[in-house]
Amino acid sequence: MLVTLFRLLSLLPLPLLHATGVAVGWMVYLATPGYRRRMKENITRAGFADHLHRAVGEAGKSFLELPFLWCASPRRLLQKAHLENWPMVQSIMDTQRGMIFLTPHLGCFEMLAQEAGTRMQLAVLYRPPKQAALRPLVEQARARNQLTLAPANLSGVRQLLKVLKKHGSIGLLPDQVPQFGEGVWADFFGRPAYTMTLPAKMHEMTGAPIILAYAERLPRGAGYRSRFIHLDLPQGLSPQQQARAINAAMEEVIAQCPAQYFWSYNRYKKPAGSGKAS
Repeated sequence: MLVTLFRLLSLLPLPLLHATGVAVGWMVYLATPGYRRRMKENITRAGFADHLHRAVGEAGKSFLELPFLWCASPRRLLQKAHLENWPMVQSIMDTQRGMIFLTPHLGCFEMLAQEAGTRMQLAVLYRPPKQAALRPLVEQARARNQLTLAPANLSGVRQLLKVLKKHGSIGLLPDQVPQFGEGVWADFFGRPAYTMTLPAKMHEMTGAPIILAYAERLPRGAGYRSRFIHLDLPQGLSPQQQARAINAAMEEVIAQCPAQYFWSYNRYKKPAGSGKAS
């Protein structure tokens, strides 16, 4: 039923899906106290409280656009894609070097992967959706073009490392809370957040450049503008300093369109077994 619904919704124009998403976003916000409390607390602590109302609508858009992103044809998707700074990425590709793309929960990271997959081979770390019925649909959508999926476990990490050593490119969500033992505590908007160390480790092991990327959702369903920023990590940093440098870089890009960050995500949760209060 869910798959059928998503396929039907994908036939609708993106402006209509986004407009409906704003209404859905407000319905969820008003009807879910825990969701409302976390979103309001996170965006306020980060200093963007004046963007709260827009953030509620943008969160709804992020859900209602999924049928379009997962089920629409590649041709329709690319009609909504607008790239900035791509020559910088292309210049790295021309040297036959792999890249580590870091895409925070900002704007439409699903679209970013779809765009990149039309231009290069890209392996992304993947966690199956909670709704089992959606798993075949999501996996098919995320493995289109030149995209491949790596499971979010040790086997998947080894797969990504192998890709980098062969000068391929990988994608990670750097603000996703890792399991205990796979990260360090580092400030994120002035509050300790358990932050993955995997990107910096892979950068040190392979020399692959780190590219911070995000796809800003354009007004009135006009599409998405993807941006790419080269992140230079100085040598000799401790894992905590590396994690803080990546968090600081994310803070800078989030400030470009703060209403589109996924503020309802429990970024400051305590991983099981960490024994540290967040």
